Amino acid sequence: MLQKRYIGFLNTPFLWKSDIVAHLNQFEIVSKSNKIDISIDETLRLGKYVERFVSFELEQHENISILAENIQIQDNKTTLGELDCLLLKNNQPIHLEIIYKFYLYGPTIGATEIEHFIGPNRKDSLKEKVTKLKDKQLPLLHSNTCKDYLKSLNLESETISQQVYFKAQLFVPFSDKDMQLKTLNTDCIIGFYINKHQLGEFSNCKFYIPKKKDWLVIPHTNVDWLSFNAFEVIAKDYYEQQFSPMCWVKFKNGTLKKVFLVWW
Repeated sequence: MLQKRYIGFLNTPFLWKSDIVAHLNQFEIVSKSNKIDISIDETLRLGKYVERFVSFELEQHENISILAENIQIQDNKTTLGELDCLLLKNNQPIHLEIIYKFYLYGPTIGATEIEHFIGPNRKDSLKEKVTKLKDKQLPLLHSNTCKDYLKSLNLESETISQQVYFKAQLFVPFSDKDMQLKTLNTDCIIGFYINKHQLGEFSNCKFYIPKKKDWLVIPHTNVDWLSFNAFEVIAKDYYEQQFSPMCWVKFKNGTLKKVFLVWW
């Protein structure tokens, strides 16, 4: 399953090109291989799990060397934040923040394309993440507390390029499946979302509910599919918990799709 997750991760596009979003510059890399041969702690939450994938991907490149990862920046006993990765690419020092997200397009939320994208449970948003990167995570590199740490690596913050490794899977309303994006990368749209009132339109389909780390995986047929009736019963629990699960849906013609069933 690790291999399937890694391939799904590699196949996820970057959320935007260059620095078109808030002047956050996307890291550029072309993956060397889709084979992975490391073990990863299965208890890691998804974000940290993906960081292991990025680390492995970086290590395959001769012109990249990782200097440090998951660097806690502390002022006395207070943790100010964490730098995800410091690396050298062609001898240029780079501070890299790593993000992998799942966002749904809410047409009534916010006024801009960036503001429209929210988390499946409406607890986070792309706008919040971009703001946090700009105002908190990236400025940490230039803090006084970070200076001594950088000195231990013979680095100065002024010489370090700051970049993001920001991948995402995007989901659009079922009624607008062919949406094209203007700022963000349309290739990131890999599915749609439905609510409980639309579920009946899928009565001829079969369903599978992957666990969270398998949200990375490209849907395939070799799973235990649920009938519509069985899925409908399980869905009621999710509505009550106010949790939006990702599902794989298998249509009558054999097409497989990633879909979020939202409670809201």
